Amino acid sequence: MDEREFDYLNVIPLVDVMLVMLTIVLTTSTFIATGGIKVDLPKAEAVQDASAQHPLNIAITKEGIIWVEDSETPLPELAAALEDVDRNTPITIRADKDIALQLFVDVYESMKQLEFTTLSLQTEQKQ
Repeated sequence: MDEREFDYLNVIPLVDVMLVMLTIVLTTSTFIATGGIKVDLPKAEAVQDASAQHPLNIAITKEGIIWVEDSETPLPELAAALEDVDRNTPITIRADKDIALQLFVDVYESMKQLEFTTLSLQTEQKQ
């Protein structure tokens, strides 16, 4: 039997596998970066990138569910959930544009009663 040397190595299957892996990684990292809590932000003229400046995020969904970072927190328990947080910690409120104004005011009032010094509302750029 005559053994033949390889003249070339077929790398197309390797490239295909690597492209699929790259797609999975990019899709997953996008989901992680944007967060899993769906909030349709209101629009504003001036938009500030809050991701680098504000370490504590509070989200209010369209259904009226309040999230402190990644944990669901009812309004009556909001003060207790934030009592150990430093009062100088900047807080960003991400509220859905279709929530009742009273819910937003209640959350904002809770933050003021806890004497947080820096509160901001995250919005999206108007187009």
